[in-house]
Amino acid sequence: MDLKNINIGYLIKCEVENNQISIERISKFLKCDEEDIEEMYKQKDLPTELLLKWSKLLEYDFFRLYSQHLILYAPQKKITAYKDKKNGLPIFRKNLYTTEMIRFILEMLRTGEKTKEEILKEYRIPRTTLHKWNEKY
Repeated sequence: MDLKNINIGYLIKCEVENNQISIERISKFLKCDEEDIEEMYKQKDLPTELLLKWSKLLEYDFFRLYSQHLILYAPQKKITAYKDKKNGLPIFRKNLYTTEMIRFILEMLRTGEKTKEEILKEYRIPRTTLHKWNEKY
């Protein structure tokens, strides 16, 4: 799984095949025809409303792939409060790493693809956190 380049259409198609969901059920749920579904499979990205429907149908959180991408590849700004006073949106205090992400990072370390220092710098993971992951996983 390449979290740097997410191709959501391909991933949806894989999940449909894994779950053996019929095209008729998908068509009925999404209220579209088979051609539209095949076209969605070819798309690199989809509108959020449509992605939400796919997530519900397949019982898989496709949005989490994008969250994991942000955690790994986008810098976070310093956090000083729980809510942004300008627009009222919540501010997340820390990164939540899923087991898949932890294993992905540790695999890069074990195979020598990246050094410990490169991982600490690139993903901004505290040294103690990486050490704990190494012991736990």
